Amino acid sequence: MRGFSKAIITGNLTRDPELRTTPNGSSVCSFSVAVNRVYRDTSGEQKEDVSFIDCSAWGKLAEMISQYAKKGSGVLVSGRLSQRSWEDKTSGQKRSRVEIVVEDFNFAGAGPREGGNSSSYSSDNSADSAEPADIPDDIPEEEIDLSDVPF
Repeated sequence: MRGFSKAIITGNLTRDPELRTTPNGSSVCSFSVAVNRVYRDTSGEQKEDVSFIDCSAWGKLAEMISQYAKKGSGVLVSGRLSQRSWEDKTSGQKRSRVEIVVEDFNFAGAGPREGGNSSSYSSDNSADSAEPADIPDDIPEEEIDLSDVPF
């Protein structure tokens, strides 16, 4: 059986994306997304939890993200999960990290980005893959209460 992994998150960038070039000339962009979750504990008290998810994007998608995304930008990211393992040079201990390798990237909501309009970018190999998708202008910008969603 073949495996499958897909992760979809929405949140805010915790820092400006970092663009690097690999020794073979590929562009890679690293960033982290803060994902807030509001829930009620067993006593009914409302609590909030934050997860920080590491992400990496490659090629033209990496260049577009590093150019337009800024700390605090609201984003929706989807991609595959990837686990990397290495040995820490200072302690000699084995370390590992799970991150999302970005396949699709969308700006969500109003943030530090000027204009507040949504744009979509994808890592597919088509010539125009980094062009913004056509997004209607009448999408409300207020926050959606996910507890109202019936599923």
